[in-house]
Formats: sequence, structure tokens, C-alpha cells
Amino acid sequence: MKRFDWYDTIHGLDAEADCLRIVQILGAHEFPWDLEQALGLALYRTYAVPSIGELLGRTREFTDRPQHRYDDTALILSEMVEHGFETGRGRDALRRMNQMHRSYTISNGDYLYVLSTFVVMPVRWLNDLGFGWRRLSDHEIAASTNYYRGLGRHMGIKDIPADYAGFRAYFESYEAEHFAYSEGGRRTSDATLDIMVGFYPRWQRPLIRPFTMGLLDDRLVEAFRYDRPSRFWRAASPGAVRLRARIVRFMPPREKPRWARMNPNIRSYPDGFHPSRIGTFPQGCPVPHDLATVDAPAEGARVPAPGQAADAASGGPASGGPDR
Repeated sequence: MKRFDWYDTIHGLDAEADCLRIVQILGAHEFPWDLEQALGLALYRTYAVPSIGELLGRTREFTDRPQHRYDDTALILSEMVEHGFETGRGRDALRRMNQMHRSYTISNGDYLYVLSTFVVMPVRWLNDLGFGWRRLSDHEIAASTNYYRGLGRHMGIKDIPADYAGFRAYFESYEAEHFAYSEGGRRTSDATLDIMVGFYPRWQRPLIRPFTMGLLDDRLVEAFRYDRPSRFWRAASPGAVRLRARIVRFMPPREKPRWARMNPNIRSYPDGFHPSRIGTFPQGCPVPHDLATVDAPAEGARVPAPGQAADAASGGPASGGPDR
């Protein structure tokens, strides 16, 4: 397989009818690491909107159960990409996400902003910042936009933009109007940075936080009231990621897909998981009848007891356990 074979495959597909397949190729073959980073930063940005940051702070999921919260988010989003929205595990992941969200009062504006970060941040990472081993084409951006428009419809979001330009405009205007400091947002940000640092060997950890801060734009840094990164980190962090991109460009293409469940940083479910059995079950949220749960930090919420996340009908790893 040659380096640009996946690119050619994508451009033989339709950006609307085949948007799921295109997103699968981009996420699992062409840019698995890059899109993990971009989508992680997309979610991280949302903490700077006080209504979102305060809600996350009240649930205490990121501060008290950060590894589970990280894993649940990554796995649910990945299951929908891997399997689609219509049947099986993808449909179950979508239903689980909607159940959790509908247990809280969240405005359509906040929903739409979060959706816009999923559309905009991969393009910013790969194209605008030059962090990808190649740029996304207009065709690929259109396909990704169509995929997330479909996700938004399945979430019941209203007034979804028709194209990437509309999402970008909404993203920029919402941040300009709503970004501000909140205690809950800052606590959630600190907890997220702590778990990211913990993914690396101990000797690297003193460098990871300033390295990460060097990748954050001023608007985000100011919203969390962090000290601005030094000029060194402002240059070194993006420079290192761009150097990685140049190296990756000369590597062979990834023939086998890499999904989130294969990521060694996903650690909460060593015996496997089913998307209907992970995440939190806030008060009033339906719980599978055979799922044993324990109290979670959030008021009235419960989470699966240890060993309960795997599908009882099919067992552990076969139901989606790590495939290293």
C-alpha cells in the first residue's frame, strides 16, 4: 500500500453519502493520533464556557473520576465512528450519550458549540496550525462536516449549520461572546491537564504541562486565568508537533485501523465494555436491569461497579475490550 492510497480512496467516495466511511478512514488510518489530540482539545475548550464548565464542575466527574470520564468520552465517540449511528454498538453509544446529556439542563447553544468544536478543531490542528502530515482537502472537510451534522441531528440539536464555513463562524462568535473564567471550568481544566500528564513516564511529566500550555491559544489561556506560556514554549511546542508531522509523512500508511479502544491510555475497562454499560447514570436515567452500580460523586448519580461494563451476554474482551 502506498502513502496516498487512502487519500485516493477517500476522493473516490461521496462526501455526503459516504461521509461515515471517510471519517472512519481519516480517524483510524490517516490521522489517528492527530484526531485524538484535536478532538481532545475540542472538548477541553468547552470548559471555558461557564455554563459548561460549571456543569462539569458540579458533576465532579473530571475531578473525582478523571480516568473514567476520559475513557467514557473517547470510547462513546469512537464507537459511533466505528459502527455508525443506525444499528448495534454505534446506536447504543449514541443512546447512552443522549441519556446522560438529557439528565441535565443544557442549552441548544451549548450543544451546538460543542458540536462545532468537533468540526472546527481537526481542521485547525491539521491545516491551520500545520500539525498534520498532510492537509485535509475540501472534500474531506465537507465529509467530516456532514458526519457531525448527522450526529447533531441524532442528538436533537437545532439550527445546525449547513457547511463548514457556518460551523466556523458559529465557533468563533460563540467563543468571543461566552468564553470567561469560572471556578468549575478551571477545576475541570486542572483535572484534565493532570490526567494528560499522567499518561507519560514520570521523568517526562515536568515537561508535559508546559508543553501542552504552549499549544493553547491566548483566548483559552486567559479564560482559565493561567499564566501565559513563555516564548520558548510558544515556539517549541508547535515546532515539535510539526517536526513529528514531517517524520510521519515518510512513514508507511496504516493499513489496520486504530480505534480508541486500542489506545493504551484507555484503562478503565480491562475486561472489555459495551457502550450501553459505561458512563454515568444520573438520577432518573435508565440503568440496564443486570448492571450492578455504585454511588458516583455526582449527586444522585451511579456508575457501573467494577467488572460490570462488559456485555453480560457476550462476555468481556469479545464485547469491545482492548485490541492492542
